[in-house]
Amino acid sequence: MEKQGKLNIVIVDDHKMFRNGIKLLIEVENIGNIVAEAENGQEFLDILETQKPDLVLMDIDMPIMNGIEATQKAIEKYPDLKILALSMFGDEKYYTQMIQAGAKGFILKKSGKYELEKSIWEIANGECYFSNELLRKIVVDIGKRKITEKAGSKETIEFNDKEMEIIRMLSNGMSTKEIADEIFLSTRTIDAYRSKLLTKTDTNNTVSLVIYAIKHGLVNV
Repeated sequence: MEKQGKLNIVIVDDHKMFRNGIKLLIEVENIGNIVAEAENGQEFLDILETQKPDLVLMDIDMPIMNGIEATQKAIEKYPDLKILALSMFGDEKYYTQMIQAGAKGFILKKSGKYELEKSIWEIANGECYFSNELLRKIVVDIGKRKITEKAGSKETIEFNDKEMEIIRMLSNGMSTKEIADEIFLSTRTIDAYRSKLLTKTDTNNTVSLVIYAIKHGLVNV
């Protein structure tokens, strides 16, 4: 969890009390500066006309414009924008949409200080982050709905031992540097493996890759 100075952060959530709590935590812990707040997606897009934050904490379910649409519109205009989705239990049906819209990860609103800080810095440093607790909820949801998306992919796509090892580590929430240190390879090599895995599975980021791996039984979370 590499820290590189204070971050400029925008909070997007329709509950003022929650925004106040997150703002206090982030500023007291010296994680960053809250440069703006919005209570819906449209307000957030208006803020982007004048503010260029390092990171955005984005609620999913909001009035006027939800987090999925706001994320998609923001990423279309600012592809490098880093967005961390804030989730409640019950939002599972939106996770894939949020990731496809361009969010770099998701975390439970009830998460503690350590996980919030870790997720913020991982994403700020170019990684993706996802709560393992939420991934377990996705597994349960997949089981209930018996999702068979790309059912033939597990049989037609072959992964070598090193690729499977990296998939398992990514699914455990390990960063590129942590994986590199664990298996004694350079971060550039790990990035190359990850890019190849994204291409092979037709996914667009690490979180989508992990969800793919779960759906196709490649890992157990």
